[in-house]
Amino acid sequence: MTHPRADRPESPEERPVFTRVGGFVDRDAWTAEGWCKIERSLEVVGTRSAMILIREAFYGGRRFDELTRRTGLSDAVAAKRLKQLVDDGLMTQQPYREPGSRTRHEYVLTDRGRALFPVVVALMEWGAGLGGPSAGVELVHAGCGEPLAAAVRCTAGHDVSIEDTQARVKRSRSRR
Repeated sequence: MTHPRADRPESPEERPVFTRVGGFVDRDAWTAEGWCKIERSLEVVGTRSAMILIREAFYGGRRFDELTRRTGLSDAVAAKRLKQLVDDGLMTQQPYREPGSRTRHEYVLTDRGRALFPVVVALMEWGAGLGGPSAGVELVHAGCGEPLAAAVRCTAGHDVSIEDTQARVKRSRSRR
């Protein structure tokens, strides 16, 4: 790891990122294509329309008309993206019927969709650092009223910084 000189701050190029270990050290010996978890995630939620529909579902939006109105998406884009989110298991459709009207469907987050909660918190926190208006939605802890903050922890419960992160190739278990 490169340590900054005491008389000058680290430049972005000198700041550490993940440390590659094991079979992951030789960057030319591997490719992420086909097994990268980031790519798989982005295939599901990697569009602006998907994320703002998910945002609205977290805010309590359920009905198609409300979701299109609140997101500004066209009916065609919203319908296509909602179908994808349902097909990918992030939302489910539940029937409802207003008196005198035909049966329609509303969209509800599944457990898989609700698992995006830490991602939504992290995106909101990161987005707040981009500048722009400071007003808007703030997520707070119902118990004490303090704002939420995203954190990275190992499964043993330790807070982990980027400098303390190692990346290694995880081998899938072979079936016998």
